[in-house]
Amino acid sequence: MDAVRREHVIEATSCGGIVVYRGKILLLYKDYKNHYDGWVLPKGTMEPGENEMQTALREVKEETGVDARIVDYIGKSGYTFRVPEGVVNKTVHWFLMEADSYFSHPQRQEYFFDSGYYKYHEAIHLIRFQNEREILQKGYALFQERKKRKQRREQSR
Repeated sequence: MDAVRREHVIEATSCGGIVVYRGKILLLYKDYKNHYDGWVLPKGTMEPGENEMQTALREVKEETGVDARIVDYIGKSGYTFRVPEGVVNKTVHWFLMEADSYFSHPQRQEYFFDSGYYKYHEAIHLIRFQNEREILQKGYALFQERKKRKQRREQSR
C-alpha cells in the first residue's frame, strides 16, 4: 500500500501597492531567464520587524524607485506555488498609493526590465496574473471613489 505523502506547507506574506499618478497605474515588466515574463504590480516579502505598510512602501521603492505614500488599504489576495521544500501559501496585502511624478526605475537585480504608468484600461489587459487584475479592479474602484469624494468636498466649499 502506498503511503500518502504530505507536502510541507510554507506560509508567506508579501505586501504591495497599486501606485497611481494622475490617474495612471504603475506596472513592472519582469523577465526571469525567459521562463517567467509579464507585467506585474510591485510587491514583495515582509522582513522581520516590518508591518504591512512598511513592507509595501519599501518594496515599491526598491522595485520601482518610486517614493509613494499610502492613501488606503485595498485588501488581500492569495495564491500558492511549489518550491523544492514544499508548497508556498502566499498572502499579499495591497495598498492604494499615490506618487508625485511619473518617474520610475525598474530594479534589474529582481529581473524587472521595464516600468511605467498606464491608463486603467491598458493596465488591466497588460497584467499577467488574474489575482492581480482582480486587486487592480478593487484598487482602481477605490481610487475613483476617493476622487469623487474629494471633488464633492471641493464643490461644497
